[in-house]
Amino acid sequence: MPLKDSLLAVLVAIIWGVNFVVIERGLEDVPPLLFLTMRFVLVALPAIFLVARPPVPWPLVVQVGLFMSLGQFGLLYTAIALGMPPGLASLVLQAQVVLTVVFAAVRLHERPSGRQLVGVILGAVGLGVVALGRSAATPGLALLLTLAAATSWACGNVVARRVGPSSGLSMTVWSALVVPVPLFGLSLLVEGPHEVAAALTHLSWEALASTAYTAVLASWVGYGLWNSLLGRHRASAVVPFTLLVPPVGMTAAWLVKGEVPNAAEAVGGALLLAGVAAVALGGGGRTRATPGAASNAGPAHRTAGVG
Repeated sequence: MPLKDSLLAVLVAIIWGVNFVVIERGLEDVPPLLFLTMRFVLVALPAIFLVARPPVPWPLVVQVGLFMSLGQFGLLYTAIALGMPPGLASLVLQAQVVLTVVFAAVRLHERPSGRQLVGVILGAVGLGVVALGRSAATPGLALLLTLAAATSWACGNVVARRVGPSSGLSMTVWSALVVPVPLFGLSLLVEGPHEVAAALTHLSWEALASTAYTAVLASWVGYGLWNSLLGRHRASAVVPFTLLVPPVGMTAAWLVKGEVPNAAEAVGGALLLAGVAAVALGGGGRTRATPGAASNAGPAHRTAGVG
């Protein structure tokens, strides 16, 4: 890629990496489900009046919204609210790349390459090391919820394989419509009307700034630039830049919160990243014809990112 586009890819990785610390800051003042509702209201409005609807059937738009937005971020925000360290969250969430290969092999009959199979094994071992050796400050439930968020994202990746490369930012905006109503209902049910009302009537500037960052920078700018880069260059040249997200996230957590992974988390994280690298750089496997399945980039190649 030209230097300019490489720098844009690095910028996206920085935006997405810092996003984890920003999310945690916002959750100090707003309960997680309500905070996520605020984010996706801002993602969708007023952008839906400015961005054309993606040229795909509505069921696919709804499924992308359910898995990539509602499922992924609902679980991730809850995990961070329960004590998942933001730096470690940025690392564990990258398991979505490995899981996507597994799910695509089962659902879309996309046969992974040998290097990708090695990556899946390395990623699984790395996750196991992180889970068994995590510090006492990392609750087991929070870790499981983060892994569930990665699983939901991987399911969304498989759905997005059927969308094709033309949807771009419009899919981000229009699939966001799926999130606010059910999530606000869940917020009222789980977090309670009193806490929701108290949060909405006492919004701090930090909560508003965090919401703006996650919606405008992480979603609009991040995915807008990312899809633009994927539209101009081979996915194999773009996707490896996502490997910068966990180091940026962990550096931001260290600078802002003094968060330092223990030895097991560091070793397990390195194994996980090695697995992600093997998957991202391993080339597409052989694909058997599947009705409705896209035939362009490999499953981990179009959709890897952090929003």
